[in-house]
Amino acid sequence: MIIARDLHKTFKTKTGKVTAVDSVSFEARDGEITGLLGPNGAGKTTTMRMLYTLMQPDRGEVLVDGFDTAKDPVSVRRALGVLPDARGVYKRLTARENIAYCGELHGLSATQIETRTRALSEALDMGDILDRQTEGFSQGQRTKTAIARALVHDPRNVILDEPTNGLDVMTTRAMRGFLRQLREEGRCVIFSSHIMQEVAALCDRIVIIAKGSVVASGTADELREFTGEENLEDAFVKVIGSEEGLHA
Repeated sequence: MIIARDLHKTFKTKTGKVTAVDSVSFEARDGEITGLLGPNGAGKTTTMRMLYTLMQPDRGEVLVDGFDTAKDPVSVRRALGVLPDARGVYKRLTARENIAYCGELHGLSATQIETRTRALSEALDMGDILDRQTEGFSQGQRTKTAIARALVHDPRNVILDEPTNGLDVMTTRAMRGFLRQLREEGRCVIFSSHIMQEVAALCDRIVIIAKGSVVASGTADELREFTGEENLEDAFVKVIGSEEGLHA
């Protein structure tokens, strides 16, 4: 379970301070997929980075399975599997070696790494690429490798930043199936997207972020009721106040 309370983050620029995240609060429960939806530049990635300890909020707190990201970041990282916005993999290593390397960093034994690699390879349909060097991988193959690497230590909480960005239709469908599998296993899953249809199809709860703040949250039905719109797309547009940067 992941709880964000009153998160606030500003950045200094040449022209002054810019508020990227302002008083963001939400709760992501075990056994559910929580979607962060909003246009590009809404503050989703900054919020995600605070959830997985890459950034510290100027104000507020994040709890992951009860561990505070500021007070106990090591325990938080053990409880989290993260696909960041950057999909870097070690190009000179095979997909299997990339996964094993991260498993070793988490203190897993060779047997544990082999067991998890087999399970993740099957779940992500990586059999044909597992022992190939990752240099020259497609975007989808890199994303699969990065997700397997992030989940090798079997975390109960999973954070994915735009996991289907740049993927083809078939790989996107497979990725959505994988997310549903994580939910069925009782994990807490958070993923960000600016694609409304994707969030609506996958998520148990939706948190809509615009201009750095949470403007609405709830189930798809609750959001429709909140806005008075029958169509979910119209509800999103009404809440955000603009169609800019949001894709159906």
